[in-house]
Formats: sequence, structure tokens, C-alpha cells
Amino acid sequence: MEKFDKTTMAHIHSFETFGTVDGPGIRFVVFMQGCHLRCKYCHNRDTWDINAGEVISIKELVNKIEKYITYFKASKGGVTVSGGEPLLQVEFLITLFKELKKLEIHTAIDTSGMVDITDKVKELISLTDLFLLDIKHINSEKCKELVGFSNEKEIEFARYLNSINKPMWIRQVLIPGLTNQKEDLLKLKEFIKSLSNVEKVEILKYHDMGKFKWEQMGYKYELENIPNATDEDVKKAKEILEI
Repeated sequence: MEKFDKTTMAHIHSFETFGTVDGPGIRFVVFMQGCHLRCKYCHNRDTWDINAGEVISIKELVNKIEKYITYFKASKGGVTVSGGEPLLQVEFLITLFKELKKLEIHTAIDTSGMVDITDKVKELISLTDLFLLDIKHINSEKCKELVGFSNEKEIEFARYLNSINKPMWIRQVLIPGLTNQKEDLLKLKEFIKSLSNVEKVEILKYHDMGKFKWEQMGYKYELENIPNATDEDVKKAKEILEI
């Protein structure tokens, strides 16, 4: 069996070739396998195991991506890496993004930011044009209850991106009764206003469409009695956030 080289091989969950919601323009979206968070609302429960999914090489992935360069250029799009938590496979992404830079392809990462800011992570950040940062919960204790970790690392990650003026979009999943409380949204607004590199704030409606994956895998879906967020919920949140 070929030795697994973390710099040139990765565990991938899936791809989306014409993504339009994960960054500017038309995007080739790579969903990485593996996540250390345990979000109760996760709609990709099957991404948690980092050893699952398809093993793919840099060469194979770049070949897939190159087929869509025409669409990237025309729409000012590019490649977005999501997950799971993509920063768990940082060595592979450094190699990938170096190759994409040679092809002048815009790079974006959708992440929780809940990782240590190591030298390798800093190197990857330098190769990334845009970060889509998912703020799991602005209240640290509530964050730990919701995803298994407090929010200190993602707050530190956001502040680091701000310190180097790296473009960032802030994302918040709006979960009725959990992330839509006025006092928390006001705190989130205050935090966002403390940053100078935020180009966009997105409110994503919570939905329970991933519930079947939990049940299919033999797990209990923990937000069983939480209603899906509505357009009105989003409208109220945006008014509080002033976006």
C-alpha cells in the first residue's frame, strides 16, 4: 500500500463543481473529510471521521479543478475548501493552494477557525485570498454546549486575520432559541465592528435536513425539537446586526 503523504494526499468527502454560495463567483468547492467539532446541528455528520471519504492526490484534484478554469475566470470565482474542518489537513492545503496560485485561481477557505495558529496555518493563510469564518456562537459557554468547544480559538483566529488585513466573511447559523437571542446578536455585532477586514456578514438559516444522516448512521439527532429558522427570523437578526 502506498504510504499516505499528508502534503500530497488528503481525505475528501465530496465536491461541488458549480458552487455559488461559498465565496464570490462560480466556485469549485472541495469538502474535506474530518472534523473535531461536534456541532449539534451539523448537516454533514458523515464528515466527522477524518479517515473516511476518498483519498485523493494533489495531481488528481488539480486536474479536476483545471476543467473549470474558464468558468472561474468569467465569473471572478475560484476554489473554496470547506468540510468538515479543512484546517485539519493543513499540509495538503498548503501544497494545493501553491498549485492554484500558479494557475492564478482565487482561493477561499470555509472554516470554524477553531485551531491553533501554527506556522503551517500561517503559511496557509498567506496563500488564501478569502476566509469564510463560521462563528459558532459568540457566547463562549453557549458555544461549548452547542459544538463541544468554547469560542476562544475562533475569536483569536478572526483577530489574527484582522491583524494582517486578510479579507473575511463572517457567517452565523441562525438557530431558533440557540443563536438568535438578542443579547448574543448584539455582542456579535460589537465583535464584528471591532474588525476592519470583514467584507460581508451572512446569516444562514438553520434547517434539519441533515437529520436523516444522523439517523442513518445510528445516532440521535440532538436538535429534534428545534424548528427551522424562517425568513422572519433572519430579518430580525439582520436588523439587530444592522446588516
